[in-house]
Amino acid sequence: MEQRALADMQITAVGVGTAPIGSGRDWVAWWGPQDERESIRTIHTALDLGVNWIDTAPFYGWGRAETIVGRALRGRDKVLVFTKCGTLPDEERGDKMDLRPEVIRADLEASLHRLHRDHVDLLQLHDVDRSTPIEESWGEVQALIAEGKVQHGGISNHSPADVERALAIGPVGALQYQVSLLYRAHEADILPLARERGIGVLAWSPLASGFLADTFDIGALVPDDFRHTHPFAALDLAPLREALARIGARHGGTPAQVALAWVLQHRAMAGAIVGVRTPAEAEALPGAAGLVLEPAEMAELEAAAPTV
Repeated sequence: MEQRALADMQITAVGVGTAPIGSGRDWVAWWGPQDERESIRTIHTALDLGVNWIDTAPFYGWGRAETIVGRALRGRDKVLVFTKCGTLPDEERGDKMDLRPEVIRADLEASLHRLHRDHVDLLQLHDVDRSTPIEESWGEVQALIAEGKVQHGGISNHSPADVERALAIGPVGALQYQVSLLYRAHEADILPLARERGIGVLAWSPLASGFLADTFDIGALVPDDFRHTHPFAALDLAPLREALARIGARHGGTPAQVALAWVLQHRAMAGAIVGVRTPAEAEALPGAAGLVLEPAEMAELEAAAPTV
C-alpha cells in the first residue's frame, strides 16, 4: 500500500479510525451497536492488508476505544499508534477541553496504560482550550517527547494562528482536521498553511460520518444514532452519490473509495482516518489508497457536492 511522509514516519495513505468502535450510549455520539470482538477482527483485517497506523483518543467512549486498540495490538509492536489528549467529561455539556500541562500528562499516562504501550507515535491536542495558552500545552508535549513517551506532537482542530504559536515553541509533526466532500472549509486555511510549513495533514471524517459510504441508509440506523440529527442528514446527496458511483465504475472502485481518493489527492494530505467497523469495510481500504482521480473527476465531484 502507498506510504506517505508524516514527520519522520512513513504512513499508509489510509489509517484506522476508532471513534465508531469506541462509542456507546454513555458517550456523546452513539454509532449504534458494536461488538468488541468484531472491532478487533476489523483492526486485524486492516493491519493484515498493510495499513500501518491507528488513530484513537481517550475521548472515544471515554477510554473504550483505546482499550480495544490495546487488546487488538497485542503482539503487533510495529503498528504506529496516534492518540490525543485534553477532552474530559463534563456533566452539563457532555465534554470539555482542558489542556493544562498536568492534564495532558495524566491523559497520556492513562492512554499508555490502556494501549499497553510505553510510548505513542503521535500525541495530538484534541481541540481548543481557550483557558490555557497553547504555549503551555505545547511546551508539555515537547517535554513528553524529550522523555521518550511521545515520538511526535500533533495539533487538531485549532486555528492557523494557534498552529503558528505552537511552532514558535517546538516542531508540529501533524495537523488533524475534518476534510471531506461535504466539509471543505479547511481548503482555505489549514491546507495552505500545512503546505507552506511542510506539515502533513490527517483528515478526520473523510466519509462525512458515513454519509458518503456505499451502503449508508439513514433509515436503517438505530433510532438514537447521532446521525439522525447531523447537519448532513438535511442535504440532498443524490447528485453527489451518482457522481461517486459513476466515477467509481470508471476505476473499478466503490463510491466510498472515490470519496476517500478525493480527500487523499489534496496537496499536504498525509492520510485519511477511516472509521471502519467491520472486516468488509477494512478490506476496502487498499482500494481507496490506490485510486487516482483525474483533475476533471475531482472537479466533477466538487460540482456535484451540495453547498454546506
